[in-house]
Amino acid sequence: MSGPGVSQHHGTAPGPAVPADPSARAPLVLEHPVLKSLLGAWALAACSAEEAAAVEDHLGGCGPCADEARRLREAVGLLQRPESLDLDPGLRTRVLESCLERRPPRVPVPEWAAPYDAETARLDALLQDFGDAEWHAPVRLRWYEADRATTRRTTVAGVIAHLLSVDGLVAVALGLGDPLGKAGAGSPTPAARTEAYWRAAHYPPTRSVRAPWREQSHALVRTASFTGDGPGGLPVSYGAFELPLHDAMLDRAFECWVHAEDIAEAVDYPYDTPSGCHLHRMVDLAARMLPRVLAARRRAGLAAPAAHRHLVTAGEPGRSLRLEIEGSGGGQWLIPLDSPGARGSAEHEVAHIALDGPEFCRLAAGHLSPQEAAAGQDGDREAIREVLLAAASLSRM
Repeated sequence: MSGPGVSQHHGTAPGPAVPADPSARAPLVLEHPVLKSLLGAWALAACSAEEAAAVEDHLGGCGPCADEARRLREAVGLLQRPESLDLDPGLRTRVLESCLERRPPRVPVPEWAAPYDAETARLDALLQDFGDAEWHAPVRLRWYEADRATTRRTTVAGVIAHLLSVDGLVAVALGLGDPLGKAGAGSPTPAARTEAYWRAAHYPPTRSVRAPWREQSHALVRTASFTGDGPGGLPVSYGAFELPLHDAMLDRAFECWVHAEDIAEAVDYPYDTPSGCHLHRMVDLAARMLPRVLAARRRAGLAAPAAHRHLVTAGEPGRSLRLEIEGSGGGQWLIPLDSPGARGSAEHEVAHIALDGPEFCRLAAGHLSPQEAAAGQDGDREAIREVLLAAASLSRM
């Protein structure tokens, strides 16, 4: 029996017909000459999807067209500038700024530690993909000693060991561990610390030195951020002289950048100068140190005698040289010539030097001779010579 409305037929009744997709298109059918004429557009990815499909289907069965397509693709590759696989060096800063806009840090990195934070991060980014060949690439450290250019041969790994050793001076001042251990107690100067570290190693430094250098740089920034140190604060001893912590961190940022350039040059890789605001701080530190260096050179008998030179009471104006730094990070500084305690004075200006910012920094790093440095000079020739030599004397291993 069957109930009402139930079909008497066995099996399934056919369903309604499904209409064809109006957007679906039949594959293009093109003649060989047309397909051949499309090869250039295909190589440039300028064909429509249907044309590209037709060309690629044709290339599977036509040897001459496949060879021509390959040559065209190779030519396009030569014409296009390849994208760098390296991260944009400004990416880290932009990401941090974006994050900090949403959630300010509880303990921000102080402005005086920011250059060190930035330069160690840039160098670390350069090192991260180095293979054994790059780590053992030869590097020549350069500086001035007693007005003579001096060099010391090492490797990329040796340079990082040098930075680790000298950064350890700041670590000790902050109460952190000394990377030299017991050997650090008898090595108060940067050069002595570096030589002690190199001697203590059973083998020449390798890529393994990157990890302790990186960890120490992070610890320095983190610890410095908690100190709240300002001008005249915690002293950092360099053996023959001291710098307050905020200047010592700036000094370490400067040396990190200089040696990063040494490393980049050794592996034939481009490396940018620091940002304008950080470069300005580095120039300012060097300009503030010049009066003391001039005085030290006089005591050591390196400065040329002059009948008109005389001591000036601390805080009083004296003969001055105007140091003008052009370009990014530039500015002007009046350098007192006759006494480190004197005040730079425009009224007592006797000479003027104009230099590009990176050029001045390379002079202060001992990478540029005083004779090659000045782009513009005017006034007392002796004063100019002494200041340029003093700037080179700021350098050290």
